[in-house]
Amino acid sequence: MTNTTRLISDSLELPGALEAIETYFENGWSDGLPVVPPTAEAVTAMLDGANLAPDAILGIEPVKGAVITAEKAAINAVMAGCKPEYMPVVAAAIDAITQPEFNLHGITVSTMGAAIMLVVNGPIADELGINSKTSAFGPGHRANATIGRAIRLIVQNVLGTNSNDGLDKATLGHPGKYSWCVAENEDVLPSKWEPMHVTRGVEEGESAVTVFPGLSATQFGEHEANTPESILDAYAQRLYPLGPNVSEVAIIVCPEHAAYFDNARWKKEQIGRYLFENARKTVSEWTAMGLPSGAQQEQNTKLDPAESDRLVSVLASPESAIPIVVGGSGGAWSAVIPTWSNGARAKIVTRPVKKS
Repeated sequence: MTNTTRLISDSLELPGALEAIETYFENGWSDGLPVVPPTAEAVTAMLDGANLAPDAILGIEPVKGAVITAEKAAINAVMAGCKPEYMPVVAAAIDAITQPEFNLHGITVSTMGAAIMLVVNGPIADELGINSKTSAFGPGHRANATIGRAIRLIVQNVLGTNSNDGLDKATLGHPGKYSWCVAENEDVLPSKWEPMHVTRGVEEGESAVTVFPGLSATQFGEHEANTPESILDAYAQRLYPLGPNVSEVAIIVCPEHAAYFDNARWKKEQIGRYLFENARKTVSEWTAMGLPSGAQQEQNTKLDPAESDRLVSVLASPESAIPIVVGGSGGAWSAVIPTWSNGARAKIVTRPVKKS
């Protein structure tokens, strides 16, 4: 497939690569890092990587109605440093983030500072070398860095949401807003666990990308606990600051902790069930933390004693916990990644990756 003659984006004639990079900085088309100049040949190769026509619509942002065409996505994927074979994952992620339930507009203009986290499952993760093991959330892997960065540049340059134009109102933000893409470490899944994308409805053996409206991760070390219950009690301590009735939260399980779940023959759904049933505080305890529990209280009056002692779970349901096995061996470090609005107004979305 050759798309060069059908590209419709405006072209710029620049004397060299350095001048091109500076032009992109000056026009606000960069995320603050140098970009790869998107020549027509490079954009065509990117489109060919997913067998996409330039005018194919990959997604429409529901609030603004902004259209993301394959050509615009490919331009930004080139700028991010992607290889053409990464383009199917980028296309699937665009489909996911433009679903109404993901609430991309709310996420990107909020003061809360959420970023888009991509988790890739299935054969394509190994084929592309998407890191799921040691320092999975860290630097050093081109596929992770550039696929996640491509989505950020698309949000900025195609949808027009960035901090320079005042639409991104994040009070703090976090580094995931540059790039945030990992794969699930399917090699060390407990024997009774299926990969995350299968749990979420994609066929076994297929590839998929799941997008999270993620806030900053809370990493913790738990080196003493060696049972599922004691490990999950450690998770609960990191969940409590989120408040009660969390609708969706990513539970990042390192391989060492995953091995304890495997030894105990725990199924994945037992994680959410245990946390829902045991990670609880009374209404009065939530109130003392300054976190609303849904209890009715008249101003300047005390809670009814019966209501005050009622236990309320940190999770809205057992399904609110989304376990993902990520990381390398050698250290019992896991994490909790909250989602924007605790999942109340933005939902995690999974889409299959369609290879060319």
